[in-house]
Amino acid sequence: MVNKFLIKNSINLASPTLGTKIYSYSDQFFAPASRILNDNDPIFKEGVFDNHGKWMDGWETRRKRIPGNDYLVIKLGKPGKIDDILIDTSFFNGNQPEFVTIEGSYTLNNSLKKTLWTNILKKKKLDPNKKHFLKSGSTKTFNFIRLNIFPDGGVARLRLMGNIDLSKEKLPKNNFDLASVLNGSKIIACSDEHFGRAENLLSPGKSKNMGNGWETKRRRGQGNDWVILKLGRKGMVSHFEINTHYFKGNYPSHFSIQASLCLKVSLIKKIVLESNYWKTIIKKTKLKPDATLKIKNKFQLNQSINLIKLNIYPDGGISRFRIFGKVK
Repeated sequence: MVNKFLIKNSINLASPTLGTKIYSYSDQFFAPASRILNDNDPIFKEGVFDNHGKWMDGWETRRKRIPGNDYLVIKLGKPGKIDDILIDTSFFNGNQPEFVTIEGSYTLNNSLKKTLWTNILKKKKLDPNKKHFLKSGSTKTFNFIRLNIFPDGGVARLRLMGNIDLSKEKLPKNNFDLASVLNGSKIIACSDEHFGRAENLLSPGKSKNMGNGWETKRRRGQGNDWVILKLGRKGMVSHFEINTHYFKGNYPSHFSIQASLCLKVSLIKKIVLESNYWKTIIKKTKLKPDATLKIKNKFQLNQSINLIKLNIYPDGGISRFRIFGKVK
């Protein structure tokens, strides 16, 4: 059933993986602002204190004793359009802000002194220890984000789900990684990601550990696991690279790759169903543990594609997936 699949169609523009970082802040007395961008879910350390008080996994300011409100400014690693917002106050109970707003700007002037801010999220009340799923109020492209909290307090995580604005990016046309998240590629569906997120496949650089890749649960029934990604730009593929770094007793036995060109990529459930009939461009191939496999594409060399399905047999973990070629 399609509704059992994990459907995705955006990336977290606030992820440090894209180069996003804290630009400025009003205060970070109790917990550093950088923690709000952590890709991992927040945790709680019972009974752990530091020099400033209780250790908290997020950004937390001191109690405000003067007029005004606290804020932080985030510089996005890649400019993009925001669709959905997650404000997570997990474990902040009694010390969460009362209200929050979000503004955005696109500017090449890093001083921000004369920046005009666009409202993305109107003033919303925050509840303690809760994930707040909210909609963006703007379709504009931004590269700076300002999170305002009223009057003070702590936020565990901020996620800005959307897509990189590729019109602002200058991409090389030849011999580059079509699958990289830095080039606008994204996961749109996968069978399972019990132990590791599918998005990790597209991250730059070598994986840090086993938890920094894509890993499914142990399959006890028939079938196999898979992931479908949409390339940021359609292109012609010369070769693939599959890394199983850190996966030694839990790497897939084999893999295969299918490909397609689809103009209506918003119909994800339909894409998942039709993917079973896509052209196979890499036949079932054996994998090795903790290794890198480079394999040439011998099919559809002169045909553009924008959708790739990576099948693994029967289950397991892969750290990175690269697709090298040229933009068409």
